[in-house]
Amino acid sequence: MRSNALAAIGLALCAALFFTMTYVLNRSLVAGGGHWAWAVILRYLITLPLLALVIPWQGGMGDLPKELKRHPRSWLLWSSIGFVLFGIPLTWAANSGPSWLVAGSFQTTVLAGPLLAPFIYRDERRRLAWSSLAIGGLIVAGVFALQWGYAGGSLSASDWLAIAAVVLSAFAYPLGNRMLLLHLERTGTRLNAVQRVFGMTLCSWPLWLLFTVVAWFAIGPPTGREIVLAGGVALSSGVIATVLFFGATDKVRSEPTALAAVEAMQAAELLFATVIGATFLHEAWPHGYSAIGAVAIIIGIALFSWISGRDAAGHDREVRELRSDRGA
Repeated sequence: MRSNALAAIGLALCAALFFTMTYVLNRSLVAGGGHWAWAVILRYLITLPLLALVIPWQGGMGDLPKELKRHPRSWLLWSSIGFVLFGIPLTWAANSGPSWLVAGSFQTTVLAGPLLAPFIYRDERRRLAWSSLAIGGLIVAGVFALQWGYAGGSLSASDWLAIAAVVLSAFAYPLGNRMLLLHLERTGTRLNAVQRVFGMTLCSWPLWLLFTVVAWFAIGPPTGREIVLAGGVALSSGVIATVLFFGATDKVRSEPTALAAVEAMQAAELLFATVIGATFLHEAWPHGYSAIGAVAIIIGIALFSWISGRDAAGHDREVRELRSDRGA
């Protein structure tokens, strides 16, 4: 049992590393003169064929084709919110500062589940988890300190706009994912994680293709560097990290303590983003209020994950919800 838990934590840590590449590569693309629009558009255009290569090894298409044919509107709507409304503001925010700044601010996504629950559920899940929200306050305070320290104690209008963009992204992703899971629950359709991510990526393609045409005429075709970096995000975050993370949660889905540890590994994204950004992109290390904020975020996520894992022990539905907020 212990070795299984350690293996799951190791997988989750590896997943956090690959998830981190989203922030680092986006920042590298923008800092190198690339346009943020191509970073997000190409990411999802490239993710779909990569997932198409993976899906035969992850149970095949299963009931996904029938599900898409029966309920195209639900899939188009929630995929657009979960992927498009998530991807655009998060990638745009790469202009706002170093990768650790965006990575840290995005950790507000752990608050999205508890805050959205009263609005999207109609059963016992709609109750507010006050203990989780209290810890969430620590995370929000950490994010504010992170931004405040980086801005030198004075947040401009553009700083606030960047924070708002990241927070919007942090809520859009779990909203799209949880609403699609709720739809699947109502229809009784069983899909594994890769099938669901493939379906959502496919259904977000109409908008990405539209944005491709707009971007092509507005800012010109993508450069080879933009394609390579966006492809790196698609491979690392959209495929490798997703498979690793869901594999980790599957290993310990009935072990609350181990599940909490797996969930807490997302805090490592901030550490990885800091080290990689400083080492390879020559970004400044967080210091002063930013360093205090980073520590507060990491502690808050660890506590939040422990409570969530404890409360979900033995409840498959709650475990699925914990797992729903990570992916492409």
